[in-house]
Amino acid sequence: MRAPDWLTARPVAHRGLHDAARGIIENMPAAARGAVAGHFAIECDIQLSADGEAMVHHDYELGRLTEGSGLLIEKTAAELKAVRFKQTDERMMTLKDLCDLIGGRVPLVVEVKSTFQGDRRLVRRMAEVLSAYSGPAVGMSFDPDLVRAMREIMPNLTRGIVAQRTYKDGYWDKLTEAQRDSMLHLKHGMSTQPHFVAYWVQQLPAPAPWIARNVFGCPLLTWTVRTPEQRATAARYADQMIFEGFTPET
Repeated sequence: MRAPDWLTARPVAHRGLHDAARGIIENMPAAARGAVAGHFAIECDIQLSADGEAMVHHDYELGRLTEGSGLLIEKTAAELKAVRFKQTDERMMTLKDLCDLIGGRVPLVVEVKSTFQGDRRLVRRMAEVLSAYSGPAVGMSFDPDLVRAMREIMPNLTRGIVAQRTYKDGYWDKLTEAQRDSMLHLKHGMSTQPHFVAYWVQQLPAPAPWIARNVFGCPLLTWTVRTPEQRATAARYADQMIFEGFTPET
């Protein structure tokens, strides 16, 4: 199965079209509405709630962008849907809420966040939601096991791997050396069989995404494009950008 052309037809708004200076926070309803108004695809993150719901949020815990504190995995969907984004009246959405808001008007790129502990419940819940959604949507994750889960649970969904050349910064300290090694150079490709790759713009060009794109025909998205220099890199080495901090003129 080839990735659909709509995946790369328009720039992808990273966590929606957000602008904190205007009170529009990433992954909140207003950011999604802004992307729809601009005809941009929407990249969003999902996290698992205590009761197995897919919540639209990047962080594993509350507090950076929202009121409250604590891990999302320790709170129910009802509790999380009551959480306000700081200095706004908007609240956290479920993936179904986001799908209902978008209504198929722009593509949806769903990044499944992972604790890298073999928990596939979030993929199963995403499959339930997207199976009832008629709009264009794809799934992706940094975690090869979750991409394998997408392949097994919903083989007809376009799936991608989020990747970078190295995994040495502090964010990845929670992983074992074996886990980090398994993610390098897209060496999991035979088991994950991604239809596209989303690669860190700061580490382009790189051999693995070049091979995926030019040998295996996987479209290459690149994240997160914020500057003119990064946009030039994206234009040279990728098929489309995942952007934030500006509104592309296309």
